[in-house]
Amino acid sequence: MRALGIDYGLRRIGLALSDASGTLASPLGVLMRPKSEGQALKLVRAEVARLAAEDDGLAAVVVGWPRRLDGSPNDQTPFVETFAKALGAVVDMPVVLQDERLTSHEADARLATGERDWKKRKLKLDAAAAAIVLQDWLDARPRG
Repeated sequence: MRALGIDYGLRRIGLALSDASGTLASPLGVLMRPKSEGQALKLVRAEVARLAAEDDGLAAVVVGWPRRLDGSPNDQTPFVETFAKALGAVVDMPVVLQDERLTSHEADARLATGERDWKKRKLKLDAAAAAIVLQDWLDARPRG
């Protein structure tokens, strides 16, 4: 079954989706984040429900967990942890946190190889970062 990756930011929410075999993550899109946490939760919950209702379903949600390079929490960490906990309470699948350190930098470097214009790259950056977070989680899972 598929998994959804989320890069939860202050302005945008990047989304990525795995293939049905749970092997490969791809950018899905970007949601503009509403101002309130409650509205953001409803928006993401609706997206989870939409994907879960598709033929390939949805088995898990992987949320990027922001940390400093040394592994300690940063200013965004508590907001993302609260969001992930709230999402876990309203969806019928596991919601897990996955380290997202340096994923935005990696995503920008990858996008820069095909697009020099920063403004155009920025539109795709959050979904690309979500795909890296999701791929890291997929790669770390034991295969059975």
